[in-house]
Amino acid sequence: MTQPTDIPGEHLHTALSLAASGVPVLPLRAGKMPFGNCRHCADNACGGRPNMKTPGPCTCPAPCHAWAAATTDPSVINSPTWARAWREAATVAYHPGGADLTVVDLDNAEAIAWARASLPATRIVRTTRGEHWLYQGVMQSSNRVRPGVDVKSLMSYARWLGPGTGTLADLPDAVRALVVKEPTPARPTQQATTVPAWAGNGECRHRTPAYLERGIAMAEQRITQARGAIHATVYRTFLAVLSTHGRCGCLTDAHISRLFTAAQAKGESPRHCTDAWTNARTRLGL
Repeated sequence: MTQPTDIPGEHLHTALSLAASGVPVLPLRAGKMPFGNCRHCADNACGGRPNMKTPGPCTCPAPCHAWAAATTDPSVINSPTWARAWREAATVAYHPGGADLTVVDLDNAEAIAWARASLPATRIVRTTRGEHWLYQGVMQSSNRVRPGVDVKSLMSYARWLGPGTGTLADLPDAVRALVVKEPTPARPTQQATTVPAWAGNGECRHRTPAYLERGIAMAEQRITQARGAIHATVYRTFLAVLSTHGRCGCLTDAHISRLFTAAQAKGESPRHCTDAWTNARTRLGL
């Protein structure tokens, strides 16, 4: 394959070598940051990749969409579209989940000591401040699972710092358990003690099934049809629903679940849905 003369050879060689071994790669700017979306994809105008579950851009050939831009296609990596990114790149990154890997990112000596005492031995890659422990298998990614420890696998990226040393071990339950938090409701529950009573004869006007159903259906539609600024759309929709129905106690878990389901179908995480709902309640004083 002919190498374009205006692309730094070291980063390109590394990226192509990784891609050939089945590891999806992408360029990173200084500060370990991915390249921002191009003007065609800004504010998610392109709609993004459906659910953002697997590597790869949308229809845009540029290295947009952070981790989801990672690819193993040499024609993309070596393309003129990626040439500018490689010229400006500070390093090469990869998508661990796309390579069936999980990276336990240990950021300091204390975190390394904890890993040595708590996790099975595996392949280790030295980093600037600590170590990456690599395991075979994928899982949910999560930052700050404990002091100085991040987990990078699905929907995440890690810097390529070399192959490391040691034998790659299977992903253990001890690592999977790091992202398991104490059971909490998947969505906010209605707290009757904090909901003001409806003025008048005590009967909530919103309990008319058709009125409430129409409102929830319209909210679902607004989220589903959003073409961009998904985070903001979800928050504004939650705010609108709560401003109309939040003070009378008519919303049920089933209604809230429908809204959360619509938001997650657009790529929002359960955590973001919960945060958006809580923020909307707080703004309205609920």
